[in-house]
This record gives sequence, C-alpha cells and structure tokens, in this order.
Amino acid sequence: MGGRRYGSQRMTADRYSILFEPVAIGPVTAPNRFYAAPHATGHGWNQPHGANALRGMKAEGGWGTVAVQMTEIAPDTDMASHPMERIWDDSDIPRHAAQVTAIKKYGSLSAIEIAHGGMRARNFTTGKSVIGPSSLPILRPEVPAQARAMDAADIKSFRESHKAAARRAKAAGYDIIYVYAAHDISILNNFLSLRTNQRTDEYGGSFENRLRLIREVLEDTLEVAAGEQAVAIRFSVAEPGKPGGLRHDGEGRDVVEALAELPDLWDVNISGWSNDSATARFAEEGFQQPYTEFVKSVTSKPVVGVGRFTSPDKMVSLIKKGHLDLIGAARPSIADPFLPTKIREGRIEEIRECIGCNICVSMDAYGVPVRCTQNPTIGEEWRHGWHPEAPAISKQLQSHLIVGAGPAGLECAVTLARAGHEVTIADSARVAGGRVTREASLPGLASFIRVRDYRVYQLSQSANANLYLDSAMSFEDIEAFEADNIILATGASWRADGVGSSQFEQRELTRFNVLTPDDIMDGALDKLSASNITVYDDDHFYMASCIAEAAAVAGHKVTYLTPLPSIATWTDFTLDHQRIIERLASLDVSMLPNVSLGSDGAFKQSLSGEILNVESSALVFVGARKQNDEMFEALNEGRAGGVYRAGDCLAPGIIQAAVLSGHSIAQQILNQKIPTRKREQISLQAV
Repeated sequence: MGGRRYGSQRMTADRYSILFEPVAIGPVTAPNRFYAAPHATGHGWNQPHGANALRGMKAEGGWGTVAVQMTEIAPDTDMASHPMERIWDDSDIPRHAAQVTAIKKYGSLSAIEIAHGGMRARNFTTGKSVIGPSSLPILRPEVPAQARAMDAADIKSFRESHKAAARRAKAAGYDIIYVYAAHDISILNNFLSLRTNQRTDEYGGSFENRLRLIREVLEDTLEVAAGEQAVAIRFSVAEPGKPGGLRHDGEGRDVVEALAELPDLWDVNISGWSNDSATARFAEEGFQQPYTEFVKSVTSKPVVGVGRFTSPDKMVSLIKKGHLDLIGAARPSIADPFLPTKIREGRIEEIRECIGCNICVSMDAYGVPVRCTQNPTIGEEWRHGWHPEAPAISKQLQSHLIVGAGPAGLECAVTLARAGHEVTIADSARVAGGRVTREASLPGLASFIRVRDYRVYQLSQSANANLYLDSAMSFEDIEAFEADNIILATGASWRADGVGSSQFEQRELTRFNVLTPDDIMDGALDKLSASNITVYDDDHFYMASCIAEAAAVAGHKVTYLTPLPSIATWTDFTLDHQRIIERLASLDVSMLPNVSLGSDGAFKQSLSGEILNVESSALVFVGARKQNDEMFEALNEGRAGGVYRAGDCLAPGIIQAAVLSGHSIAQQILNQKIPTRKREQISLQAV
C-alpha cells in the first residue's frame, strides 16, 4: 500500500508541476503560481498581530505570493468602520515591516495594495471631506454625504500622497506595490467611470482624459520602485449589471490595451464586489474567466485572476490555455491556507474547499476579524494560536463520545482525533453531515456538502476515530459507553409555532397546514399537488428564499412574506440580496415585505394595517429553531467527566458558528486536565 501511495503522490506532483513553476514579475520572482490575492482580514491597522499571523499562515501553507489588503495612503481616505491597513506616515512603516517579515519567513513574495477610497471613503474619524472627480453624493447611499470635486491642487496632492505611500511600502520591504484601480472603492476607478466623472478638463470627458490619472499614478509608482520592486495594477475589466459600466469588450479592454506593457503585473477581476465575490449559489468556479481571459492576449506581462478556484485541474487548465499566469485566490486561501502544499504533496482529497457561502465577506459589514465556515481557525492564528493543519497540543489523551455527525460534531471529532484522542461519533441518520447534508439538497446550496465530505474523509484516515451511522443513542447507551467526555452535537429543529426574529410569542396557526424547513427538506413538496404555497420568512437569511425557489420550480404558486422592509435581509451581507430578489422575480414569486403575523394567525400589512387574505395549501414558517438538547441536564448530573453541547444543540445559528463551536469545544477539552475513566465500548455497527 505504501508503494502505491508514493506512486500516486508522484503522479499527482507531475500532473500539477506547472503550478509550481517560478514566475518572473518585473524585478522579482514568485516561487510558484499560487497568489493569495488582497482581501480584508478585519484586523486593520490597529490589530497588526492578528493580520500578520493570518498572512504568515498563508505563506507557510505554500502561497508563493501573499498580498495585503487595501491600505489607506492618507487621512482623507479613511474607510471608518471597515478596518483597513494604513500607511499614512512613517510611523506606520515598522508595523508593515513586521508583516513583510511574517510573509517572507517562508519564502513568499509580499505585496501591498496601497489605495485611495475616493468616493467610497467616509472620513468619519478624520473629519476630512470626501474627494472625487466630481461633486456628487458618495457611493454609499446609506450615508448622507457628498464628495468634493478635486481641483488641480487636490490631484497633485493625491499623486504626492500615493508616491509617499509607495516609498513607505518600499522602505517596509514589500516586493510588489499595487496601483489599485478596481471596483468603485478606488479614486482611480472614479476618474475612469463616466458615471462618477463629469469633469470637462483634461481629466474628464474623453477616454484618454479619464484614463490620465491612472497612467500618471502608474508612472509615479514605477518611478518610486525604480526597478527594485514590481508594480502591479489591480483593475476591474467589466462591471456586469451596472448601467453604463465598463465592459470587457469595450472600455475595459481599451484600458488594458492602452496600459498593456506599463505595469509589471496585471491583477484583473470584475466589479462590483457582489460580482467579484459572487456566492456559489449564483456562480460556479471560474465564473470570471469569460470576462478576464482576453487580458493575456493583450499584454506580455504576467496576469493573475480570481474565480473561487479550488480545483487543481481547473488551475492547470487556465495556465495551459494561456488565460492566467498566476492563480489568484482570496476566499479559497481563507478556507484552506495550505491548499498549495496539499496539491504539491498529492493530498488533493485533503483540500478544505471553499463553499462560496461568503460568511467571510459578511464579517466586513461588522468590521470584525474574518470568519469562515470551512476553516474555524482563521482569524485566531495569533490570539488563540490555532493552526489549520497542525494537531493541537494535548495535555492528556482521553476518550470521547460525540452524539451527532453534523458540522459541529464532525469538526469536534476531527480536531480531537488529530491530537491523538480516541473519538467515537454516533448519529441516528443513515448519512453523516446533519444540517449540511439536508440543506445541500436546496437550490444553489450543493457546495455545502463540502463541509461534510472534508471532515468525513479526515476521520476515515484516522486510526483513532470511528463513525457509526444509523445508531440512535439513548440516555442509557451514552452512560454505558463510559467515555471521558460526552459532546452532544444533536442540532436543532425548526419551530412551527410562529416564534421568529421579530416575534418571540407563539402564534395561533391552526388555520394553516404549517410546514417547517425540516418538512421541506424531508420531501414535503413532493407530496403536495400544484397549489398555492406561502413562505413566511422571520429568519431573514437564505433558507426562506431557497424554499420559495424550490417550491416555484416544483410548479407551485408561491407568495413570500416577511415582517422586515426587505427580502432575505441578512443576505445583503453575503452579497446575495439582489440576486435572490431577481431569481424569485424570474420565477413569478410574489414578494411582500412589511407583513406581520398576528397572535390570531392573521397576516397584516404593517404600514397600512390592512389584513391580508392569505389562502394557501401550505404555510412554510421559517422562524426560530429549538435546540435538541433534552439529554444534557440528565447526563451532566453527577458525572465526573465532561458533558458539552456543540453547535446548534448549544445555540442555533449559521453553519459557520456550528463548526467554530465544535472546534472551540475540542480546543477547550485539549487544554484541560480531566481524570480519565475506564471505558467499556458498547456495540455499534461501524460505517
């Protein structure tokens, strides 16, 4: 067996060897084609240790180039509650030098994305006026502020600020310095766009005039770099869905052609953020390629692009077809910082694939360190010393019984097993995965199954872990098992009594045939003939919209009601909001916001007070959930060992929270010294 494994690894290494070729980027050379693209970490300038450890982990994991997120060049580009990096003055240099050291420790190139937010800045903390090419409202409709049109002196000052920031980046030791002209979070994009540039001077009007500032800043940065650092430009070649926006077959291409040989590296994507970071529900791996693949035919300089790449075969194909020189990744590098190393070592099955859920993106809305459904260690590399691959340090080996093989139970089991502990997982279902297996059957959520598959595979490779399915555990069974620790990861069930985010009291719903998401995932739609179905969303994430979509596709007439003023409100944070509305509209789903559910079960238009006549064959109530933790108190009473609840069994939440909960409990156990108990294993049918 060992010989076959070695041969398999060698064949895999040969197959993907092109990904590990060095790539010259101007005066520097990337050791391989894996490029950890700029993205926010949520640490910002005032939490440098967290940011340094996170990016250092990517370098350790084999990313040949590791880029730092948008870094503000001056006080007049203060992004306020979005924690960005800063390089405002020389006092910022030591902090960046430490970051460079963390990245270069493992031989990676370090890149910094210096930028001015232009009409996306807010300047709440600095009190500066927002600046842009024209006097227009800033590009944040929720903020009552307007940008001041820059005059010649302002433009000169901006160029000087950018050059000064580049000099500081050079002093800090970065290998690649960015000119950021992507998205509308860039003053350079603001000058290029006809929407935001209404000038009539040499910086407005014609294409050449609107391009002028980008060209000047590129030339300024190349002057500062002086052939010692590479200069990259990050540019969005298209703005799909934006009226009058850039097109890859229009001015987007014209920009690349006009500046083709000027920078040392082209980092290309699409805009805005909801396009650039589309979720797996609405975009497949490599979704940006139809827009960006032309760039290599226009320039001789290396090109990096993104598209939620997780498949090494896809990566190889992109290189061989001449679409990209470097494989860019933000979200996949968060989900698995060691993705390159696993490919190099032929451990493809062990890649922790990004599921494209955008929980990482959602954290930016709150200005907090990044989180990930697949990787619970992200953002905790420094604070807790967590590592995504290395086994946790264990003070004492123990035995553990985990009841429930959902996301929390599986993550807890993997973490304990890696530390050498004896782990048994039992689940009453015939298939592992709990809620992720069930939810993956809903429209657009198939990638959720990766949460299960990665962890089940890890357990299958562990000699000290056993997974038993179709094995319901009674109180007596659990007690007879005599494990040192018991972890209940039995999930939660959707409520059917009217309790939800906006209403904490139960409602009288006997007038309806009430179904819950659990019923839908159990196949209830298949038992209903074509009829009217009402979906009431008092959860406000993706679940209700997925059910409405599934029902509409199955031929039902669907009405979607919600007490909030908008549809699937929280999906705005995951960048799905507008696409969900468009999808439901395309399926003729009637969407009615501001509809409350009365104590008598009547629906009322909150604004007008009008009672709605809702007649339907079924009401799918999507509200709160109830923990399945009935055995916890009984098991905990008088036990010498530990009894824990994990995931939704502890507190119902999103899948990311369940995975983090399972990991946290495992870490807690590994750092405690608890007396072991003699264990007599009960008989279970092994998987």
